[in-house]
Amino acid sequence: MKSATLTALFASVASAHYTFPKISGTSDWAVVRKTQNWQSNGPVTDVSSTAIRCYQLSGGASSVANVQAGGSVTWNSSPGLFHPGAMSAYMAKVPAGADVKTWDGSGSVWFKVYQDMPQSANGGYKWTSEGQSSFSLPVPKCLAEGDYLYRIEHVALHGASSPGGAQFYISCAQVHVSGGSGSKTPSNLVAFPGAYKASDPGLAVNIYNTGGRPYQPAGPSVFQC
Repeated sequence: MKSATLTALFASVASAHYTFPKISGTSDWAVVRKTQNWQSNGPVTDVSSTAIRCYQLSGGASSVANVQAGGSVTWNSSPGLFHPGAMSAYMAKVPAGADVKTWDGSGSVWFKVYQDMPQSANGGYKWTSEGQSSFSLPVPKCLAEGDYLYRIEHVALHGASSPGGAQFYISCAQVHVSGGSGSKTPSNLVAFPGAYKASDPGLAVNIYNTGGRPYQPAGPSVFQC
């Protein structure tokens, strides 16, 4: 009986976790780099680890998706997001002479292109992404044409009342951006690891008792064209 109970408990915990294996129009792990949790669905919890960048196993994906500047990238999670928390998205331009399929995305090259914000509910925070499995995220219209990594991040905050309790679910897609004006160079560039500290207010927070304080996301502000 005890063994059956533990098995059921572990199964329920695993089912509450998730991955981001694809963007619309592609198959699982075709343009998204396969993540270390592709079977376990488990999160990254150490913001100082290189896993916080793309959480990838090794190397890149086999294909590259074409996306339009000024359009969007629709990510799909497997299964849905069963934890409350903040979703953000970052992009990084592949340097000249580098291959998007092998470039590791190291250094201060990432700029934030999306950040959601919660609503206040019963003294806490509530995000509309909870329970969803499809997420349309923007591609800035002023980007220069070229290859980029597009990084989605959902940080589950249900156990984040003290530093180290935040759970990160991350994937990076290989994309080629076309149709952009190239009129503005992204600013507020950050590195992963380096962009976050475990003690950041947006990562060490009691989302069920906020004291009326607005949510303060981790990382830089969103790049605006």
